Amino acid sequence: MTVSTFRVGDRVVRRLGFGAMHLPTAPAAARGNAVAVVRRAVELGVTLIDTAHLYGWGANEELLAEALYPYPEDLLIATKVGVAPPAPPREAAVCGRPELLRDQVEQALRRLRVPRLELLQLHRVDPDVPLADQLGALREMQVAGKIGHIGLSEVTVGQLTEARRIVDVVSVQNRYNLLDREHEPVLEACAAAGIAFLPWRPVHPAVSAVTSGITAVAAELGATAAQVSLAWLLARAPVVLPIPGTASLAHLAENVAAAGLELTGEHLRRLDARRPAGGTG
Repeated sequence: MTVSTFRVGDRVVRRLGFGAMHLPTAPAAARGNAVAVVRRAVELGVTLIDTAHLYGWGANEELLAEALYPYPEDLLIATKVGVAPPAPPREAAVCGRPELLRDQVEQALRRLRVPRLELLQLHRVDPDVPLADQLGALREMQVAGKIGHIGLSEVTVGQLTEARRIVDVVSVQNRYNLLDREHEPVLEACAAAGIAFLPWRPVHPAVSAVTSGITAVAAELGATAAQVSLAWLLARAPVVLPIPGTASLAHLAENVAAAGLELTGEHLRRLDARRPAGGTG
């Protein structure tokens, strides 16, 4: 039986979360549907929602506040900072300068209407700024009570090891799915340390291809290939917290139902043997 919950810092969440990146914030009709989707996610038992300053440059955070504030006590909203918005001729870029990180944290507090960000993740490590400076700025805001827990996104095992010497890291958000296991070593490091691993893009676009072999398992279970992919992630390790995103109520219900899908040992052996797409893994 797959464990259904996991502790992230001092918060216990259901392991199948929701990624808010795909929720449209305009026009009005699309925004109204987005509000309905995220409210329905909470009604269906989702207790972990992922967003970021990058998603609409804060508009996604504002949408979550509009839909869910005041928040249920058991809901954990994770947001991310560390990408500078475009300012022509400059394009959006990773930026870990302490002053930018502090400003984006303050903006997130206002947009989410909270006194403290319970889980704040560094969206990317800026190679041009010492990691100690980037995480030091977040730690200062944590000490000030504006951040509850600190996480990382798109990191290597080496970066995770270095970061853990500076702050208490409770989560890592890297790209990972059944057909793309490039960050397997990072997942293994998180599993060994009891750190939550939030795979973004948890369902690879190619999972529905007949050649993937996943559709055969799905047919046997009366499920979709996407549901099988999510169930595989949940079975992969107790620290894995998938955050599939959608702007469709029907797709949302399908994703949430994947938490109840039980894969047999034979199913897992067949799925584990699949060659990752693009030669990664």
